Amino acid sequence: VFARDELEAIATIAQRHNLLVISDEVYEHLTYATDHVSIATLPGMWERTITVGSAGKLFGVTGWRVGWAIGPAELIHPTLSAHTRIVFTTNTPLQEGVASAFVQATSNGFFDSQRVEYERRRDRLMAIFDDVGLPYVVPDGAYYLLVNAAAIKIPDTYEFPDFIKERGPNFKLVYFFIKEFGVSGIPPTEFYSAEHKALANDYIRFAFCKTDEGLEDASKRLQKLKLYLQSSS
Repeated sequence: VFARDELEAIATIAQRHNLLVISDEVYEHLTYATDHVSIATLPGMWERTITVGSAGKLFGVTGWRVGWAIGPAELIHPTLSAHTRIVFTTNTPLQEGVASAFVQATSNGFFDSQRVEYERRRDRLMAIFDDVGLPYVVPDGAYYLLVNAAAIKIPDTYEFPDFIKERGPNFKLVYFFIKEFGVSGIPPTEFYSAEHKALANDYIRFAFCKTDEGLEDASKRLQKLKLYLQSSS
C-alpha cells in the first residue's frame, strides 16, 4: 500500500512530465497497516487522475463484473466511449444492487467490520505458514498472502503434465500443492512482464477471503508440506 509520501513523489513526477494517472483503488477499504490515501486528492492531481473501483473486490461479488471510474469529465468521457465499444453495456440490475449495497454499507459499518474480519483471517493464514515453516510477505492490504516456497523440494522424479512442464517454477509449485495437498494458489508470475517474471518464481499467492472452516481445513492439509521442506543448513 502506497504511503502518502510515496504518492506525493509520484504526483510530483506526474505533474512535472504532464502525465495522466490511472489509480487502481479496488481495495481502498481493505488496508491494515495504514489509512488509504487516494492520489486524486493530492494537490494538482484530480485533473490528471482516473480512479478505478470494483464492486467485486469491495463486496466480494467478483462475478458481477461491476466497477467504476472516477475523474474529471474530460478524462471520463473518452473512457465511456471505449467502454461502449468493448462491452457495450453493463448489467443494470447488478448496478442497482451495488448502489443499494453502498447505501447500506455506509450506514451499518460494513467496511470497518469487513476490514477487521479480513485482518483476522490474514493473521490466521500467516500462522498456518509460520507453523509449516514457509516465509511470506505480510500484506498491508487486500486479501492475498504471497508465500515464498523456495524451500520446497519437489522430488526429481515427480511427474508433471506437458502443459505444466512448459511453464515456470511456480506453476509447478502450484500444481504440486493442488495434487498433493488439495490446496490451490495462483502463480504470481502471471502478473509480471516477461522481463520481470523471474522475480516471482519462488512465490505462490494464496487468498484468505475464505471461511474459517476452509482455513482450518487448509491448515490440516498443509501439515504434509513439512515432509518436502529442504533444510536451511
